[in-house]
Amino acid sequence: MISFDRRMDRFELFDSMDSPALNLTFVLELPDFRPWCKAQALPPFHVMLCAVLRSVLKVENFRYRILDGEVIRIDRLMPSFTVKNQHDDLNFAQFEWSDDVREFAARGVAARDEASNMEALNRKYRSMTPREAKEQVFVTCIPWLNFTSIQHPIAVLAQPDIPSFAWGKFRDAGAGRLELPFSVQVHHGFVDGYHIHLLAEQVAAEMTAMMQA
Repeated sequence: MISFDRRMDRFELFDSMDSPALNLTFVLELPDFRPWCKAQALPPFHVMLCAVLRSVLKVENFRYRILDGEVIRIDRLMPSFTVKNQHDDLNFAQFEWSDDVREFAARGVAARDEASNMEALNRKYRSMTPREAKEQVFVTCIPWLNFTSIQHPIAVLAQPDIPSFAWGKFRDAGAGRLELPFSVQVHHGFVDGYHIHLLAEQVAAEMTAMMQA
């Protein structure tokens, strides 16, 4: 927590505001991993999810949370994301982490199928303890839209400590690259624009490493 101790005054500044949320939507450029996914029989969304969550754990500022009025740092993540069910209504998918991208994707697909076949809202998250609830980030994908902004829901306006991510439609960028709209919502007491830049760089590095493994 040494890194957090250095920014305690920044945290106190933003945390005292009605809403300390920082929202940033930008064009994320990545190596075009879709041909590799096709060759490996891996779903691109779940590979993208794996790269994003690995990056969250590697950029420390995204690991800070508030629990019982104290700042903590998480050491693990419970992957979760939104899905569309058979009636085109939103539902939540959640599964256990795996360091192996193939197993990660397999668990993600199984969680997607389970949640998309539910008519009622999946409330698995209600079984989590308050500490476990902090070991997640909120993820949604809107693959039909090349959006330019998004406002994520916040359960408590003054405590947006669990990061929210969204990404949209992939588009070719030439030279083996692709682009997509990418949105980040965080507690500004923990994360600045520079740390979002580091996260974007890390996602690209994770993609490259996966394809070269």
